[in-house]
Amino acid sequence: MPKKRSGGGLSPTQQAAKFLGVSVLAGAVMAGIALPAAGALGLAAKGSVQGFDDIPDNLKSPALSQRTTILDSKGGQIATVYSRDRTVVDLKDMSPYMQKAIVAIEDSRFYQHGAVDLKGILRAVNQNAQNGGVAQGASTLTQQLVKNYFVEEAGDDPTKVAQATQQTIGRKIRELKYAIQLEEKLGKKKILENYLNITFFGEQAYGVEAAAQRYFSKHAKDLNLQESALLAGIVQSPSRYDPVNDEEEATKRRNTVLQRMAEVHDISQQEADKAKAAKLGLHVSQPKNGCITAVAGASFFCKYVENVFKSDPVFGKTREARAKVWNQGGLTIRTTLDPQAQESIQTSIKDHVNKSDKVAAAGTLVEPGTGKILGMGQSKPYGYGKNETEYNYSVNYGMGGSNYGFPTGSTFKPFVAAAALEQGKPATQQYSSPNKMPYPSPVQTCSSKPWTNQSNEIVPNESASEVGPYRLKEAMAKSVNTYFVQMISDIGLCPVINQIDKLGVVQGNGDKLPQVPSIALGAKGISPLTMATAYAAFASRGMYCTPIAIESISQQVGEREKSLEVPKSTCSRAMSEKTADTISTLLSGVIDSGTGQQAGLTDRANAGKTGTTDERKNAWFVGYTPNLSGAVWVGSASQRVHMVGISIGGVYHDKVYGGEVPGPIWRDLMTGALVGKDAPSFNKVDIPDLDKDKDKNRDKGRDDGGNGDQNGTPGGTVNGATTFGNTISGQNDGGGGTIPTPTFSIPEGFIQGNSNSGTGNGGNGNGGNGGNGGNGDGGQR
Repeated sequence: MPKKRSGGGLSPTQQAAKFLGVSVLAGAVMAGIALPAAGALGLAAKGSVQGFDDIPDNLKSPALSQRTTILDSKGGQIATVYSRDRTVVDLKDMSPYMQKAIVAIEDSRFYQHGAVDLKGILRAVNQNAQNGGVAQGASTLTQQLVKNYFVEEAGDDPTKVAQATQQTIGRKIRELKYAIQLEEKLGKKKILENYLNITFFGEQAYGVEAAAQRYFSKHAKDLNLQESALLAGIVQSPSRYDPVNDEEEATKRRNTVLQRMAEVHDISQQEADKAKAAKLGLHVSQPKNGCITAVAGASFFCKYVENVFKSDPVFGKTREARAKVWNQGGLTIRTTLDPQAQESIQTSIKDHVNKSDKVAAAGTLVEPGTGKILGMGQSKPYGYGKNETEYNYSVNYGMGGSNYGFPTGSTFKPFVAAAALEQGKPATQQYSSPNKMPYPSPVQTCSSKPWTNQSNEIVPNESASEVGPYRLKEAMAKSVNTYFVQMISDIGLCPVINQIDKLGVVQGNGDKLPQVPSIALGAKGISPLTMATAYAAFASRGMYCTPIAIESISQQVGEREKSLEVPKSTCSRAMSEKTADTISTLLSGVIDSGTGQQAGLTDRANAGKTGTTDERKNAWFVGYTPNLSGAVWVGSASQRVHMVGISIGGVYHDKVYGGEVPGPIWRDLMTGALVGKDAPSFNKVDIPDLDKDKDKNRDKGRDDGGNGDQNGTPGGTVNGATTFGNTISGQNDGGGGTIPTPTFSIPEGFIQGNSNSGTGNGGNGNGGNGGNGGNGDGGQR
């Protein structure tokens, strides 16, 4: 009995015998002879070889994974994404030189033998025995194709890949049986076509079309002789013969292929020698994979589309099933992204905010009445380097956004007003609106248990000059905090909760908003996409449409193309037309004469609302025209930056207001997005102006004063209850004041969270502390 080598491996004789055993088995199969017991061949050591007849008869050709192309609404390419960069092409679209080169070097008797080349096996056995190792293989192209099928089916699972490539006799037998089936089923030309489409050519290129593009920036049908020989040579060892990293080794291998082509008479020796003398002629195209390569700053929108695909049940019952379809690729996804709107977003944000600034900006545009997302961008680009991020500040956490969204400040107040109007309150509704007051208590919720002000929390207005009574029109224009808190006390929290439910308003983590009066002041984190979509319902006269990003999807499966079902926007009535028209009339006043004057558009009807939150950590402007809705947020994702004494986009700001920084961004991005678009009008309602004799100059200095000497004074009377109490530290939307020291800290590594409320000591207010006495959760303007 032959001895094993000292290293524990088989001797050359044993290796030859093992190879020959498989060869004899293959010959028996080819001849259709009934196989003897595996033991007769010495191949069945405790089940190491599966019985030939037990192997399933039908080999299913896997759908080859290909690149997915994501398009904008006009058909322009946004990005290509793939797990494997491959474009499947017909044999007629592959250079004849390429076809000859791969056959010559990998299986020169391809057209003479069946699925197994017994002559080649015997030649390889002899050569390997002489060399004392496995120097030469004997797999035909058909066998290699079967092996590639197994690898393709394994995907990116390392365990399955190892199983598909393991060097065992059992796998070889399985490969042989399936190779015979393919020969009978497909024929030589189709086998060659499939092989050239599936095999790996290195540099992330799968299939000859992707390889031709990667190394020569041309189509596979245009490859010349020496280019074809180079690619054919790579297949045996893509890393060793990589022409990008080792030109010398790749040239030697190319010339070996050329010589082999001459030996089998595919080309003349003269043609081979001429091609050998030619340079490699590389014209390398870098891989452009993934949303990070998206055009016009659309990387975050691209990732949003991917997240929609992987999370929506329309694309598969489980996330695993959806991911499998996505990784298989071959998709052409036409999205709702409008290139004009997207360019306008990126240009506007870039003009106003630098990526290196301490704060970031994000903007989203949505079409009223359809829910189509037309644009999505931000100042921090997609990436993993300095001043880059993978977080999409425009969307909810589950779709790739920050943890909780961002507190919205007074941009939430229109939702409260809409709920009150739906409850029958008139547009002229008046409340006492004191400068400062305790939160009303109790306030009815959707449950039997009302909310009570157990902590004696106080809510102030912007400045000492803001003293009621106010009606809704003026309260909205001036963003009077106490007015909207009194409105919630009047109608209860449940109508507000029901209203925002109809508008799809949830926190950035997907949770519903809590039933507390401070929601009127935008205390909780919400994403810009959610805000833009909700405001779009005002623009469409009360019809809310869920946001959508995908128009259509087609998938290439083999030689056929099929259409996939895509998520549809669901539109429903969120409020009456009269309520929506009233809100549009009110918010037009915000832009005409209120806090949003710097944001107003001059050439068309528009409406909007400003918002600035606790300690100026967030500033917002959300607004719309009848045919476009947009939300802009500016702030720090970590919620640690107080936008006071800060430079943004190279412009210094003593204090940031919603109308001052986000407002102009909104104005510019809306202007660019609407160029050439219709300019319809709102259906405005008549809201009588405030009829009272007040000091005409009371609003002078409204950004300069503080809360006055109000430490410990009554906060106001609501529903007959007068309450005394401490303030909550943090409301700093008044001008000319110092920033309160927070009574809490944010842990390291915190990405984004709700603004933390807490009780602080009462506002001392001596004319300048505009920040003391705030509600700590949300903000004013």
